[in-house]
Amino acid sequence: MSLHFYGISIAILLFSVNSFAQKTYQKEYYDSGQLKEEGWVLDDKKVDYWKFYFENGNLKQEGSYKKGQKIKYWYFYTENALIDKEGHFKKGIKENWWLFYDENGIVNYKCQLENNQKNGYCLVYKEEEIIKASKFKEGKKIKEWTSLSSFKKENNIFDLR
Repeated sequence: MSLHFYGISIAILLFSVNSFAQKTYQKEYYDSGQLKEEGWVLDDKKVDYWKFYFENGNLKQEGSYKKGQKIKYWYFYTENALIDKEGHFKKGIKENWWLFYDENGIVNYKCQLENNQKNGYCLVYKEEEIIKASKFKEGKKIKEWTSLSSFKKENNIFDLR
């Protein structure tokens, strides 16, 4: 067989693989006709940026996927369009710092998460000021400070990054 035949065979093979692995933009709707979710799909899995909506049309959550798993930074909202929480995902698991908001959309607390549970520091806010801090290990509270000064004395402030 000639090199020309092999070249054509490889080109046909590459073309057929690419035609099956196309990324498409999809939208799903509630029975009411209101948009429920929208984003990219590749190989029947969610990829790239997605948005999800409440039935009233307000944004529910938004963030990125890779091979069907949540990754990177995500935002979650209440049904009346206020921020509820935001944070990092790695392979579908909550990791790193997460911010949690009160019913007025103001930061209520900020926690370090690992494997979907508190693991590290958790800072509680009131009127946008830290009022107490806790330290968690595998979801269990192991220490609590009721003043910022006592917390700073015992901890390296750089651990809060």
